[in-house]
Amino acid sequence: MSKKVAIIGAGITGLASAYYFKRYQPDIDITIFEATNRPGGKIQTYRKDGYTIELGPESYLGRKTIMTEIAKDLGLENELITNQTGQSYIFAKNKLYPIPGGSIMGIPTDIKPFLKTRLISPLGKLRASLDLFKSPIQIDDDISVGDFFRQRLGNEILENLIEPLMGGIYGTDIDQLSLMSTFPDFKKKEETYGSLIRGMQHEKAERVKQRQLYPGAPKGQFKQFRHGLSSFIEALAKDVESKGVTIRYNTAVEDIVTKKGEYEVNIEGGSETFDGLLVTTPHQTFMKWFNHDEAFRYFNKMDSTSVATVVFAFDEQNIENTYNGTGFVIARTSNTDITACTWTTKKWPFTTPEGKVLIRAYVGKPGDTVVEDHTDEEIAAIARRDLEKMMTFKGDPDFTIVNRLPKSMPQYHIGHISQIRKIQQHVKQTYKGLRITGAPFEAVGLPDCIQQGKNAVEELIEEL
Repeated sequence: MSKKVAIIGAGITGLASAYYFKRYQPDIDITIFEATNRPGGKIQTYRKDGYTIELGPESYLGRKTIMTEIAKDLGLENELITNQTGQSYIFAKNKLYPIPGGSIMGIPTDIKPFLKTRLISPLGKLRASLDLFKSPIQIDDDISVGDFFRQRLGNEILENLIEPLMGGIYGTDIDQLSLMSTFPDFKKKEETYGSLIRGMQHEKAERVKQRQLYPGAPKGQFKQFRHGLSSFIEALAKDVESKGVTIRYNTAVEDIVTKKGEYEVNIEGGSETFDGLLVTTPHQTFMKWFNHDEAFRYFNKMDSTSVATVVFAFDEQNIENTYNGTGFVIARTSNTDITACTWTTKKWPFTTPEGKVLIRAYVGKPGDTVVEDHTDEEIAAIARRDLEKMMTFKGDPDFTIVNRLPKSMPQYHIGHISQIRKIQQHVKQTYKGLRITGAPFEAVGLPDCIQQGKNAVEELIEEL
């Protein structure tokens, strides 16, 4: 008799988990419970009148190949698009500055562009060069991203280059953000090469070698699909359903009860028992079912940032943007509510009809309540007010979309990964046939969520 497994949540982690279950053990009986009426979670593509607009995540990092591998297996290889490359900017000191050429996540690897940039003062540049002579930082278990880069490169580089590029990814104060949970490779580079700059110079040399091996390959780092990220989700849901997976939409799980090594999933109007269980929901949801277990209490303290994506569609005659680039991020010392902006039409030309311009702005910083305190119309007005510091609008947009993602970005504070390892070990020892995974645990990127699902499936199959 085949085993029965429930997956809670039909976001990218849940769907990818079902995909790997069926790949490794086709006879397993899988049911996915999804509280909403659609798959994909935060991924949501709006398609209308020639526009392809992402309301949640915009793309994924191509060098993390697991998502591309699934896409190819689903027959979407010809739908994959790599982003247009171009200059990116940082808004600091009330001005847009080009990100210095050769920098990787703000870390300088080429001396000439770094010396030329006006974003960093001569004293700040001199301070950053001391990294070449400093010994690796001694840490016990973890260190904040802010503390690490401040010690290596100085405060000016941190505030004006590194924080805008790194802090926005996780929606967390960089001085609380855990380095070992988010960017552990930087610590490895520092220890291996005795200097962060030397380590990143080696990284850059390796990337150049890769490009020489594949001279015709696109230069962009990010990947998308011709019909948006939702087309990947739709194909993935269709694939797993064709292999016998049942997806039950509009079915919120009310409780999970452990019974003699089995799991009773309670929903409105009934319950069902399973041999295995994989939970992929946000921590605010799964804590309703596991709050009785002291080992999970860490998640009650974990904060999450609320963010909103604001999309403006303009006729190209009604907007003046003289910058030849793909977008910008904003230093936290700037007086804005937006944290970044993508000039979508320039980065992803396929998204926009001829003669039109798409802009995506991002609102929401750790600790502020802008998203909670304002209406959609007010959030759009706030975003436009900030954008007018960088470009000129001559008329109203053709349309505006505001998509709120309340408490959607879990904050990985110092010590996060050691707490997660303890919880994961507790789950293995206490709950046979259960795994909990997804963004609250390790990394928020789409390929990272897929990888976590795959890892959980491999562990569960051994236990079932």
